[in-house]
Amino acid sequence: MILNTGSRTDIPAYFSDWFYKRIEEGYVMVRNPYYPEQVTRYVLNPSVVDVLVFCTKNPQPMISRLERLSTYDMFWFVTITPYGREIEPFVPPKEKVIESFRQLSEMTGREKMSWRYDPVFITEKYSVDYHIACFAEMTEKLRGYTGQCVVSFLDLYEKTKRNFREARGVTRDEQERIIEAFAGIAEANGMQIHLCCENQALLRSHVDADGCLSQKVLERAIGCGLQVPKKKTAREACSCLLGADIGVYNTCGHGCLYCYANYDRKSVEENRKRHDVNSPLLIGHLKETDHVKEAQQKSFKDTQMRLFL
Repeated sequence: MILNTGSRTDIPAYFSDWFYKRIEEGYVMVRNPYYPEQVTRYVLNPSVVDVLVFCTKNPQPMISRLERLSTYDMFWFVTITPYGREIEPFVPPKEKVIESFRQLSEMTGREKMSWRYDPVFITEKYSVDYHIACFAEMTEKLRGYTGQCVVSFLDLYEKTKRNFREARGVTRDEQERIIEAFAGIAEANGMQIHLCCENQALLRSHVDADGCLSQKVLERAIGCGLQVPKKKTAREACSCLLGADIGVYNTCGHGCLYCYANYDRKSVEENRKRHDVNSPLLIGHLKETDHVKEAQQKSFKDTQMRLFL
């Protein structure tokens, strides 16, 4: 199975102690975000967890103890954008995140690393030209440390429109100009751009829409084939193998205005007060009324199909 830690919150940045405690104890529990009394218990063991997938804006808290995950295969998304603190108030300086990215890549291997430059939005400050210049600068600094970059344009969810009132969509012409420039920069730096659920008209050399966490991407990362059961995806255009997510909405402390996973800052602060590093749940504890079920877990690895990188 594939265990995802990052679609609902940023576990490496804010809950690394808890995560390593879960690895040590060999299991984790997760509430269903829509039916909170339903709790699923997952075994944390490389015999059934094929890949640990992380998505973070600050991997640094995980790095010094990464050897504790040496028996697991991993895949890392690290988001690095050009936005300032008025947009991402609690994200570390970009230079530090880039430094952490490079350090993590040297420890795990570039094939296990993916840079996320998303979401892309346009304002008076963050113009098309601004994005192109920043992308070129960041790509040069990350050259050799990853072979892929995920790019997507801002989706105006209701939460986003409420918390980020200045936000607007990116026009088709702006998207074309950005992707055309990004494609050339990526090619010059040995990277492939993966678009996340974007218009197929944007596809070109070094730009695909095959999925940022597709089966092909994961197989290349772990050097092994996967026999993954077919199932309905969250979005029709998405071919990613998102797996089971152990995160919790309304818990990420970065405070990004465009975030879809947080309702508001107050909710985040209240939830984080309920975090206990010793609890099997990321937030709070088990209740007598909870219904706990054991997850059905098995390995998807095809040991007969070894990939040589």
